[in-house]
Amino acid sequence: MNSRKLGRGVAVVGAGMSRFGAFPGMSSRDLFVEAFKEMRTSVDKGFDPKDIGAFYLGNFSGDLFEGQAHLAPILANWVGLSPIPAVRLEGACASSGVAFREGLMAVASGMYDMVLVGGVEKMTDLPISAVTDSLATAADVTYEVSAGFTFPGFYASMATAYMHAYGATPETFMRVGIKNHENGALNAKAQFGQRIPDVMESKKAAAIKKGRPVPTWENELAFLSDDRANPMIAWPMRLFDCSPVSDGGVALLLVSEELARQFTDNPIFVAGSGAASDGALHSRSTLSSIPSAKIASQQAYEMAGVSPQDIKLAEVHDCFTIAEIIATEDLGFFEAGKGWVAAEEGLTARNGLKPINVSGGLKSKGHPVGASGAGQIVEVWKQLRGQAGDRQLPNSPDLGLTHNVGGTGQTCVVNIFERR
Repeated sequence: MNSRKLGRGVAVVGAGMSRFGAFPGMSSRDLFVEAFKEMRTSVDKGFDPKDIGAFYLGNFSGDLFEGQAHLAPILANWVGLSPIPAVRLEGACASSGVAFREGLMAVASGMYDMVLVGGVEKMTDLPISAVTDSLATAADVTYEVSAGFTFPGFYASMATAYMHAYGATPETFMRVGIKNHENGALNAKAQFGQRIPDVMESKKAAAIKKGRPVPTWENELAFLSDDRANPMIAWPMRLFDCSPVSDGGVALLLVSEELARQFTDNPIFVAGSGAASDGALHSRSTLSSIPSAKIASQQAYEMAGVSPQDIKLAEVHDCFTIAEIIATEDLGFFEAGKGWVAAEEGLTARNGLKPINVSGGLKSKGHPVGASGAGQIVEVWKQLRGQAGDRQLPNSPDLGLTHNVGGTGQTCVVNIFERR
């Protein structure tokens, strides 16, 4: 089979996102408007929204979370884009990764010169039990959910299999969380913008205020091993191994390559894109890898003409801490069974050989499931343009990757971006 190529080049010339977090009283409409406004101001030379030809929205389940389906035309109308085509794409937690790829292909095909890609989810209005049930619909309801599995259970099973195969420990996963909270503390949009030591101090202060004994944790690992401070959710995944329930919206502006410099002198180009699917977790031959991620990444590398070693930074789908370690192996950054060693040695830290999730990742930045993939693109776009503020990587990175997974890997989209 011939390697896939874009019909013409595509660039991202604008990117904006709302804050990620829990926002009572705000709807998907409010969150997306916030993101859209920031995207408009991010386009250096400005643009006329009337030139947008189509809108592709990633949204997992406004139906269940808000009781509102058919969101794409509603949001398009809300930001003044009617009557352009507006389509909602659903790929579980990869919904906006899927939407981005559809927008990419729409421009690359020549159908449109400019499209808007969005992602949004409003999750926090439901009680946590209802959120858990809603998310479970992204699994195999017949064979997995009916057996009692939820997503913490799925990824706990993957973590257990990984530990058995390669020798990682629960402390390994804790170190991933510590790293991502360090990064998220530098991100003003992050839901959990606190380092773990800051969380520890706030809990000590709360104990003093309530007249309770003050905890005496020796270090971050001791805190994260404390069953009261960091309860077990599904062994070995504890609370701080899990991404939070989040609200958030993202907006991205894509244009054809030949038009890109009409909008900015610093466009970021799509170098490669890949996507793949798979069956549910119960039917796979492995629990310690996500096969669709390997296939999608290989497609993206081939299209871009690069190797994993060329990638300067990556935003990967760390819905649980184990997921980040598995992703670094599936993407070819480290050999199978070596990702956990790399994490413990600091190779994936901001100052490491292969910076991973410098935004804070889903773990710290937040995980509004329909917006998460597009949110990853915002971070890479800013890093490649040198606009990431306090968390900006040195040495002007010129090649970044996003890895967005739906469910337990039934869907995966990988994109590679370059600054020329």
